[in-house]
Amino acid sequence: MNQLTLFFKTLGDENRLKILYELQKEKELSVGELVERLEISQPLASHHLRELKMSGLVTTRKKGPYVFYRLKNPRIFELIALAQSILEEQA
Repeated sequence: MNQLTLFFKTLGDENRLKILYELQKEKELSVGELVERLEISQPLASHHLRELKMSGLVTTRKKGPYVFYRLKNPRIFELIALAQSILEEQA
């Protein structure tokens, strides 16, 4: 799968979009914090974060036993806004 296909496939999941929005609000969150905010299981959150990291959308910082996630490039929301605008025009 090429990088662009993987990128858009990663954005095609509602939980991943929710994670990105939470990271946009808080700048940096642990898996546990995301589990609590999104009310999803820890394994599911970890799975989605792994996918987001593989696609280059988030990056990590380790502090002791905790891993913190943050957006790699906040400009991703420009793309999301453009997609929303296109969808609204088509409605």
